[in-house]
Amino acid sequence: MRVIASTVFTLGVTLATSAGAQAAPKAYPQAEKQVLELSKQAIALRSVAGEGNQTQQVAELFRKELLANGWDAKDIEIVSHNDTAYLIATWPGSDASLKPLVVSAHMDVVEARAADWERDPFTPVVENGYLYGRGASDTKFEAVLAMESMIELRKQGFKPRRTLVIAYSGDEETSMATSKLIAERLKNAELVLNVDGSSGTLSEKTGKPAFWSWGGAEKTYVDYQIEVTNPGGHSSAPRTENAIVQLSEVLERIGHYHFKPELNDITRAYWVEASKLEPDATLAGAMRAFAANPKDEAALKVLRANPSMVGRTGTTCVPTMLAGGHAQNALPQRATANINCRIFPGHTREEIMAELEKVAATPAAKFSDVTGDASTMSPASPMRADFVAAIRKAVTAAWGPIPIIPSQASGASDSMWYRALGVPSYSASASMMKDSDEFAHGLNERLPLLNIRPGLTYYISLYQDLAGK
Repeated sequence: MRVIASTVFTLGVTLATSAGAQAAPKAYPQAEKQVLELSKQAIALRSVAGEGNQTQQVAELFRKELLANGWDAKDIEIVSHNDTAYLIATWPGSDASLKPLVVSAHMDVVEARAADWERDPFTPVVENGYLYGRGASDTKFEAVLAMESMIELRKQGFKPRRTLVIAYSGDEETSMATSKLIAERLKNAELVLNVDGSSGTLSEKTGKPAFWSWGGAEKTYVDYQIEVTNPGGHSSAPRTENAIVQLSEVLERIGHYHFKPELNDITRAYWVEASKLEPDATLAGAMRAFAANPKDEAALKVLRANPSMVGRTGTTCVPTMLAGGHAQNALPQRATANINCRIFPGHTREEIMAELEKVAATPAAKFSDVTGDASTMSPASPMRADFVAAIRKAVTAAWGPIPIIPSQASGASDSMWYRALGVPSYSASASMMKDSDEFAHGLNERLPLLNIRPGLTYYISLYQDLAGK
């Protein structure tokens, strides 16, 4: 999934190259050619959960590429798990005392049916400067780009001090079982670069880089079920207690409730930096005011009225599904609703459910956590100076001196499993795209190929700075 949402705020930015022209990123002809070719081969493999899942074949494709470019067979492992698989490939560093740098992505994709698309989703097509196909933006292309950058660096004779590990999961879009397994195996890592999706935004007007964002935190995805039960009876003899009425009153209270507004280092930096690019003066002012004081009611009123902003102010919970009754002429014996929450880092599922129970103020409404094991609470990663400096250098080398904005995602990605184990993980892919080209999980998914050359420059710079020192 694309964990950095460039629609976090609505930018009419045309400032993309306001800092002046930059030197073009270095060309890597062979690597550039291979990025496109291998991306097409990966997209052609239908790595979708269920019968016929070809995620293992994607892993084998990547293994073959690594073996052909300097990796030893003993340093590449493909582990089957249920109907999928995960890949761990190691480039040993020269200093065994240093913890490894992990490059994380996923090889599986969301289901796509050919009948719904303009093109077959698993037949990659290059057209008008775009690569089309399921996984083009989420996230086979980026997985290949990160891997080919490492291959290019190895060809140049680079000797990493810190071990580099490619860790690609096989079910990020569904159960995340392999994501958890990988994180547990690599819990001794120094830092994780999660390259899932696209981090940069291109101007809709000029097509040039507008800004770039890295993610250092994400909210916890949780689903709660509310259930109200009654004895029921004939509809001609209404009773004081009616499960549907009781549940509707609970939902109204929850729908109007606001959780405590909050900040962490990541979101505070986001509000400050994003406000500098926001063309709406009222909204920009509210963003700055909130960063200075999250209890500012005037600022909160503005931000909570904006769908792209409200989720950044704290925990949010919203009713998403509703069911009740068993017959048109009977009093309902049962009514249920699903409440979907995105919990701000630092709060547990139990804590938020208890708060919702207080808001409901209805003993007959029974709450339960129905999320399952596909989500976990994770703290925000620190604003590490070495990471921030390496990112600034890499982005500038690839795209020029553009604005860089830290951000917090609404969840969920592979990063949360690492963070839950105390390993800093950052969403920091190389690619740029326009908001209007964002079709991850949707029809006619695509990614502009102009990302290949600067993407190689970006990753090579990051690997050198974070693994070479």
